[in-house]
Amino acid sequence: MEKTWADRRRSMANYIRKYWSLYLMLSIPLAYFIIFRYIPMTYIQIAFKRYSIIQSPWEMPWAANNGFEYFLRAFRNLDFLYALRNTLMLNFLDLLAGFPAPIILALLLNELAFPRFKRITQSVAYMPHFLSWIIIAGMAKQLFAPTSGLINIALNRMGFDSIPFLNDPAHWVGTYLFLGIWRNVGWNTIIYLAALTSINPELYEASAIDGAGRMQNIRYITLPSLRPTIITLLILNLGHILSSEFDRPFALSNPLVNSVSNVISIFVYRYGIRGLQFSLTTAVGLFQSVICVIFLFAANALAKRFGERGIW
Repeated sequence: MEKTWADRRRSMANYIRKYWSLYLMLSIPLAYFIIFRYIPMTYIQIAFKRYSIIQSPWEMPWAANNGFEYFLRAFRNLDFLYALRNTLMLNFLDLLAGFPAPIILALLLNELAFPRFKRITQSVAYMPHFLSWIIIAGMAKQLFAPTSGLINIALNRMGFDSIPFLNDPAHWVGTYLFLGIWRNVGWNTIIYLAALTSINPELYEASAIDGAGRMQNIRYITLPSLRPTIITLLILNLGHILSSEFDRPFALSNPLVNSVSNVISIFVYRYGIRGLQFSLTTAVGLFQSVICVIFLFAANALAKRFGERGIW
């Protein structure tokens, strides 16, 4: 037994001596995650304590109601309830409208017969991804302004009434979704195009011999081959169903559409950074993260229940 243990130690020592450089390189990202991701998690306890700028999180006194005072206060706050509703609504609509868009674009690009035109179209489609939401919001206000916007000027000259793209809550939601799809559809298409390259060309050759058309190829070959990628990305998107960007709704919002544009990230900004209610907003952020994790696990379990691989 001692000989076997000695042999194992010797084998492990030889392995580490041979591949020490790989472990050294691996230690850099591990150190990054430990220092900047895991150690800051100790401040999560602020959600359960009365925040004090002169005390460490370990020294702060516990909040009332067994530490859940700020969670109860959040759910009694109408601004938070509206922000929760808006976050769920916008993320669900974004998923409903934005998730199929890159799949459709990838299928269309895959069917193009001219490679040069395909590359140009793909480049034009994913270029907006590199624009910040501040720039996009500035462009949107120039295009969609009710009186001076280019689109409404064109509509007026054609005899139509102006459309309040950014001033009416319903129209604002539509504009919000459209701009999100426009910015992200090309970038997300890259993932599906990469998955399409792994499909065996012999499947299409066999279908051509059987007389199948393009739509039949898409239905019986392309989409089933893309299904694992679609399921994986859908699970990841459902894991962010309660998360919210800050720059996108904040840059596009205005006082006329606050009823639909105020999301959780804006609530945290106003109450936490501007209002200095750090315990309250930490509780809100913790609640948001826990719900996202629950959605992620539920979506993964549901995918496995229907015979898919899931993400783990």
